[in-house]
Amino acid sequence: MHRFQELKVWQKAMDMTVRIYSCTENLPNTEKFGLISQIRRSTISICSNIAEGAGRNTKGEFIQFLGIANGSAYELQTQIELAYRLTFLNKEIKDGLVAEIEEIEKMLYNLIKSLK
Repeated sequence: MHRFQELKVWQKAMDMTVRIYSCTENLPNTEKFGLISQIRRSTISICSNIAEGAGRNTKGEFIQFLGIANGSAYELQTQIELAYRLTFLNKEIKDGLVAEIEEIEKMLYNLIKSLK
């Protein structure tokens, strides 16, 4: 249906995923199978659901997957906040990541709105 690689929101989500992987490298090893894993799965879910939705047959299915991607963005925002409160991330990194996530959330909202 859509070439997901051309979607700016997918490109931004991919760039953010790379940054998330880099930022979570420094989290404690005790969180390897906990918060680190959850953060990484959430960020991967954003790009993956955008791509999967773009490959679906109908506009409605695409919108549904964009909604799932948006939910994953909110989940990721919560996990980043938790990592900050646990002092795994400093305020500067947390604020930068949250700003990126919020931008992706706005882009998803606008894309969904344009498809309706």
